[in-house]
Amino acid sequence: MKTEIERKFLVAGDGWRAAAGAGTPCEQGYVSSAPEGVTVRVRLLGSQGWLTLKGPTKGISRPELEYEIPAKEAEFMLRNFCGERVVSKTRYLLEVNGMQWEIDEFSGANKGLVLAEIELETEEQSFENPTWLGEEVSFDPRYFNAALSLNPLVG
Repeated sequence: MKTEIERKFLVAGDGWRAAAGAGTPCEQGYVSSAPEGVTVRVRLLGSQGWLTLKGPTKGISRPELEYEIPAKEAEFMLRNFCGERVVSKTRYLLEVNGMQWEIDEFSGANKGLVLAEIELETEEQSFENPTWLGEEVSFDPRYFNAALSLNPLVG
């Protein structure tokens, strides 16, 4: 079984853009989500579909299972099973000091919000903060994508 250990930050400024390259369109929706239960997410990232199950978050860790599915099935699930619980964004991948960052620039109801995430091997793992990194929001449930699908925030 996999455990996702992730830290999330607001992005301050555009200093990341020059090194990020082209982004990938991402649409993700929530079949179900409960703060203390299991979240079932479907994602269409470019031309790839994904189905993900995530358990409750403890600190910055949570159990996660992720499966690649046909893009047409992901699109079907987004349109038929998620209702209004959909988030649209562009995902950029950026390597900084040997660490992979995912930068999500939101569109739609969350337009203007830009978040950076880093997945770690352990909760104690250290990393260098890029200059464009803003306030950490790892422990603020308003910035969970499932929450953003129901209660949009503007950056």
